[in-house]
Amino acid sequence: MHLFSALEKRVPFLAAGLLALRSKAVQRRVSSMMSSSHPVAAVCQVTSTPDKEANFTACKRLVEQAKENGASMVFLPEGFDYIGSSREETLQLSESLDGDIITRYTHLARKLDVWLSLGGFHERGHEWKSDQRIYNSHIIIDGQGQIASVYRKGHLFDVELTGKGVSLKESSFTIPGPRLVPPVQTPIGKRHGAEILTYPSAFTVATGSAHWEVLLRARAIETQCYVLAAAQVGAHHSKRMSYGHASAVDPWGLVIGDCGGTDVGIAMVQIDLQGLRDIRRDMPVQQHRREKGYYCSLD
Repeated sequence: MHLFSALEKRVPFLAAGLLALRSKAVQRRVSSMMSSSHPVAAVCQVTSTPDKEANFTACKRLVEQAKENGASMVFLPEGFDYIGSSREETLQLSESLDGDIITRYTHLARKLDVWLSLGGFHERGHEWKSDQRIYNSHIIIDGQGQIASVYRKGHLFDVELTGKGVSLKESSFTIPGPRLVPPVQTPIGKRHGAEILTYPSAFTVATGSAHWEVLLRARAIETQCYVLAAAQVGAHHSKRMSYGHASAVDPWGLVIGDCGGTDVGIAMVQIDLQGLRDIRRDMPVQQHRREKGYYCSLD
């Protein structure tokens, strides 16, 4: 399985356009990836700020670079639209699904003929005028620029780590999503009987260093799926930093892409669906599941 990591040889894909400086070895790996029959996914790492225009410019550049290098689906992290410096700013900058930001991304997807995973978007709630609350929404846009799926985060993140200076209470202004949504069929693998799980995130440094890789690898191993986890990195403003390490993990639990903890970048990975099927054949954990009634026996 090939890997084109944003921090390979410690040379990041930066906004300045370092694609032109790739080594011949890296170019060969990209050529191999583009000529392969395996679909290619791009997992992005960004540093969002309260400046929505600058954030879109940076994300657009990464999407274009990913498409240039053969990606059929590009994954952007939680807060790709912005990360506010206060509760008030976070709410004021929010938009609806038919607002400017998502409209721009639908146009970008259609122009490049690429699928986009956007999560989480600060979506104004259905009762915005009366309650001033938002959803944390994960949006999938297809290559025709149509919204294929919207999942509104159901389990919100509240944490108070006084010893580490971390205090976040998402539930104070975010509405829990009302339901799960069906998996989506995409160019990098079928979603029903899922083969790809995605965790767009903006982990704090404290929780990220302790939990991030462990959680991602565990999810990949126990489900025998690829795990693609776009992430925020670095300082967003004076009050908040993110851990980084946007990652891709294969169904055996091997980390096959990691953007590191410093720079904006992309990890590009091939999705080997036959390899996934081989793992599931050799270790058929899904066949060990019991009938539904068994799992309700403690109710």
